[in-house]
Amino acid sequence: MKWRRVVRIIHRDIGYVTVVLTIIFSISGIALNHIEDWNPNYIVEKTTTNIQPISDSVYTADAAREYVVAQLSISDSIKSQFRSSPNEIDLFLEGKTISANLSTGIVSTETIEKRVVFKEMNFLHLNTPKKLWKWISDLFAASLIILAITGLFMIKGKNGFRGRGKWLFVLGMFIPILFLFVYY
Repeated sequence: MKWRRVVRIIHRDIGYVTVVLTIIFSISGIALNHIEDWNPNYIVEKTTTNIQPISDSVYTADAAREYVVAQLSISDSIKSQFRSSPNEIDLFLEGKTISANLSTGIVSTETIEKRVVFKEMNFLHLNTPKKLWKWISDLFAASLIILAITGLFMIKGKNGFRGRGKWLFVLGMFIPILFLFVYY
């Protein structure tokens, strides 16, 4: 069997096995690259509303909570609460935080909802499961190395590595070197 045929078979078969992992790691990688622009794991929405302000700051924490609950008609169960000052109270619900200033009547609500699919991809990409997943990730990385090397020799002639391929390879090598030179 000719060596180029063996290269194609290896490249093809490893490619089929790793296609889903390549998509997962690529999408998650793009999401994590833009983490300063958005939260890839959660959709966070912030809203502001008003309630009737009260001047009595000697309300107990429980009385302040009940006042805010009544004003906002909250029916969800409250997991916990925190009173940061005599005029402010934070209520923590499932997937939601309500911060109320009793003297101004300004209420801020932050709702957090899981981003389906992205959260799971990031979970895998960041190696959160540890254990066996670490070895699967290492095997995947080694597979990508094999795919990259075998990909160099898939095509022969003027479009292969010895033709224009070598110049594209040099360009691909130059890009990270340039960024290292500029930013490192």
